[in-house]
Amino acid sequence: MAFFKKKNKQAEEVEAVKSEEEIAMEKASEEANQVKLLVLEKLNEKLKGTLYDDCVIMPKGFTIDVQVGRKEQKDDVYLIQVVYIVKNDLFDEPLIDPVDAQGKTIEEAAQMAVDIFFGGVWHPLNQSMTKTNPQLISVDFLRQHYDFDMYCQSVVRIGVKDKQPVMIMNYLMEQLPKYLGSKKYYWVRVYLAKFKENKIIEVRVNGSVCPQLGELLAPYVDKWEDNGSFLCEKQYAIFVNRADDECPFDKEKVMEAAKLAISRMVEIKDRDDYAAMVQELEETTGDKNLAAEIRIFIPEIFAKLTLGYREGDSLFLIEGEGEEQQQIEFKKTQLRSYFYLQQAVLEYLSTRPEKELVTRIVTNSVAFREMRKVTEQMKEQGKEVKPSDLFVPGTSYKIGNEDYRVW
Repeated sequence: MAFFKKKNKQAEEVEAVKSEEEIAMEKASEEANQVKLLVLEKLNEKLKGTLYDDCVIMPKGFTIDVQVGRKEQKDDVYLIQVVYIVKNDLFDEPLIDPVDAQGKTIEEAAQMAVDIFFGGVWHPLNQSMTKTNPQLISVDFLRQHYDFDMYCQSVVRIGVKDKQPVMIMNYLMEQLPKYLGSKKYYWVRVYLAKFKENKIIEVRVNGSVCPQLGELLAPYVDKWEDNGSFLCEKQYAIFVNRADDECPFDKEKVMEAAKLAISRMVEIKDRDDYAAMVQELEETTGDKNLAAEIRIFIPEIFAKLTLGYREGDSLFLIEGEGEEQQQIEFKKTQLRSYFYLQQAVLEYLSTRPEKELVTRIVTNSVAFREMRKVTEQMKEQGKEVKPSDLFVPGTSYKIGNEDYRVW
């Protein structure tokens, strides 16, 4: 009897500990929800929209949701991270903007988070709705032409003093049109930060990091004077395509087909298996060109994410045969299926699959084969090269269909 009494007591103690953890989690969740509601109320006061179902509804079909990523208190200062999620039926994907804010009270921190979002993202979005002061940006790539209206807001700055604000986008304007494709909306987010010797230089196009655009801003950040404080500058630009979006497929179709392709690729043992996968992809998508993009890019994305080499922003489309063959460069952000496929790969990797399964896909990539050649050549010369030492400008690919068009 004594044994069972002791066991029951231990069980009660474990149950009590769990209950305390649950209480702590529930308290944190409740506090985060209170901050969310506070931010939404202050945001709606500023935007004059409609607060409904825990989001702000604005004209032209815009909805703004809010998530609280972090909340803490240090030395009587409240620090919060607020993630804004802006949706619209014409958006190919949600616009996501994380904002870090602080204040002596939660109300003050929430107000700061709202002010940063309003000045950073909402200003150019509002300009796009009212078509205020657009700047024409023309885009030509792969025998396609698009005209965009660009709306750009002033720079949001933290800790920067005695320095005239500049239009950061001007440093990128020669290259930015090369990153715009057939989508109705594109947004470019520039985030620059410096603290002593540490620097962050990040440029995102529709949420995707573009390292080569970031390189263009390194000389600008290097000129910032170190005043011992955290320095930050942030700027958004919104690009609206004057043409309607006519893409024959959507994100859901690509993601569904990508997940199917991955599940088949880990099982492929011979050419017959590969041919069966190709046929199944074409039947699932109803589009031979899209099916080809999926089977070509999935192994390359797996290689990029798992081998650790650095890769540029470009894709290289190979056209023609023999002496007439040419390689046409354009950007990954101009091929909308690419980042859908990357998301599908990331979701698969997040399930922590067996290494053998991932290797089956990676070894079918051109990047893997080329990298193996380089490492073997260097070994013959008595040198050792790590994947992280290598830089690949982008992915080359070829699609044989004459009607192939980049969407």
